[in-house]
Amino acid sequence: MMQFYKKRDFGTFITDSFAFFKLYGKNYFKNFLLLNGLLLILMVVVIVFGYKEFFGAIFGSNISGQSYYFEQLFNDNLGVFIVSGILLFILSTALITINLLFPVFYMKRIAEGNTHIKTDDILGDFRVNGKKVAATYFGLTFLVLPVATIIFGISYILIFIIIGLVLILFVGPNLFNIVSFLCYDYFNGKRSFFESLSYAVRSQFSYANRREKSPYWKYWGATLIMFILFYIVSIFFSSIPMIMFFIKLSTTAPDAQFERNPFVGSFGILFFLIYGISSVISTLLMNVLYINSGLMYYDSRTDLHQKVELAEIDTIGINE
Repeated sequence: MMQFYKKRDFGTFITDSFAFFKLYGKNYFKNFLLLNGLLLILMVVVIVFGYKEFFGAIFGSNISGQSYYFEQLFNDNLGVFIVSGILLFILSTALITINLLFPVFYMKRIAEGNTHIKTDDILGDFRVNGKKVAATYFGLTFLVLPVATIIFGISYILIFIIIGLVLILFVGPNLFNIVSFLCYDYFNGKRSFFESLSYAVRSQFSYANRREKSPYWKYWGATLIMFILFYIVSIFFSSIPMIMFFIKLSTTAPDAQFERNPFVGSFGILFFLIYGISSVISTLLMNVLYINSGLMYYDSRTDLHQKVELAEIDTIGINE
C-alpha cells in the first residue's frame, strides 16, 4: 500500500505517480469510466450533432464561387448552436468538476486504508459532500477557471514576444497546481472554499511551518515534466483525426457534396468517432497529472505526516 502523507522530492513525485497507477490503475480507471462515461458520451454526441455543420463550414468551401459566410450559417442554425452551446457548457463544466474531484475522493479513501474501492463508494462521497461539490462547481466555473483562463490567455498572447513563452512555462503548471490543491484541501479538511483557495496559493511557495525550504521548484518542475509527457502523448492521438481528414481531402476525386461539407456521410461518422476516442484518451491521461498534484498536496500537509506515521505504527502493533 502506498504511503501518501510523507515528504517527497522532485523525482519521487514522478515515479510515485506512475507507481500509483501500477498499484491501483485497473480499479481506478474502471471506476473513473463508470462514473464519467455517460458525460463523455453525451459531450461527443453534442459535438457531433450540434457542431458538424460548423466544422463543415470551417473546412469546406462553396463551389459556386460564393463565400461560405458564417453569418448565414449562424442565421440558419441559430437555435441549434444556442442549445448545443448551453448543453456543451453544462456538460464540460460538470465533467471538469467530476474529473478534479474523482482523484480527490479516490486518494482520500486509499490514504484512509481502503484498498478496493467501488464506484458506489465514490458516488457516496459525492452525495455526502453534496453541498461542497455544488460550491466547488460554481466556484470553479464562475470564479477560479475564468480568472485562470484570463491569466493564461494573457501569457499566451505574449508568446509573440519571447517573454510569453517563459510565462506560459511557469503560469500553466502553477495554475493547475493551485486548482488541484484547492480541490484536495477543500475535501480533506474543514476549511471553507476561499480558505482552501488561499491555502492552495500559499502552499505553492512555502510549507505551513515555514521552517523548511520552499517546495515551489519541485512542485513546478514535476508538474512541468508531467505536462510535457501528457502533451506529447495526447497530441499523437488528437492529430489522428486531422491526418485522416487531409488524407481524405487529397485522395478524393472532386465531389461537390464533399467539398461543401467534408463531414457528411460515413467519413464524418468515422472522423468524429475517432475524435471522440482521442478525447476520451486525453481525459484519461489527465489523471496522471491529477494524481501527481495530489501527491504534492499530501507532501504539503506536513502537519499530518507525523500523526499518520504514528497511527500506522499503532496499527502494526495491533495486527501483531
